[in-house]
Amino acid sequence: MAKFIVLEGSEGVGKSTNLALIADILAAHGDVVQTREPGGTPLAESIRQLLLSKQEDAPVPLAELLLMFAARAQHIEKKIKPALAQGQWVLCDRFTGSTRAYQGFGREMGLQAIDQLAELVHSDCQPDLVIYLDAPVEVGLQRAGQRSQPDRFESEKLEFFNKVRQGYLAQAETDPSWWVIDASQPLAKVQSDLRTKLEDWL
Repeated sequence: MAKFIVLEGSEGVGKSTNLALIADILAAHGDVVQTREPGGTPLAESIRQLLLSKQEDAPVPLAELLLMFAARAQHIEKKIKPALAQGQWVLCDRFTGSTRAYQGFGREMGLQAIDQLAELVHSDCQPDLVIYLDAPVEVGLQRAGQRSQPDRFESEKLEFFNKVRQGYLAQAETDPSWWVIDASQPLAKVQSDLRTKLEDWL
């Protein structure tokens, strides 16, 4: 039976590279739909551009949170649920775990409003597995800095990303559907760990 799998992690932990590996492993078990948040549908991708662009009128934290869930509501109804209903695996780059980490912890908004929105938007659509790639913030930012120009989130300060990491680890400690993979290791070791755990789970 197809499952809903989410890959989480902060900047520079290797999500894109490892997403491709996970998709390859899942492909042996059926059709795989790869998607991302915010985004995944035309409307949600437009919201993504609003969220990531460095504009003078940047969204305030509450507007940022509501935009995240607006994109998520569209994404779930138009892409995730239809794919699962057709028996396809869904592999998503970020989901509500990111919102709890970035807005709840990073922006210090707390979890009450986020949990209420999550209940409203996707009480009937929860990930079966969340894979969190963890690395010290300095390591991730150094890697991310070697890539393209940073977006609005990537331009945040070190303190923000330390709070985000705390938010991720707090979720992993309390939710049995979360795995923590040490992404500070060499890529070959990270992928070996991922492959072993995922194939055992499957």
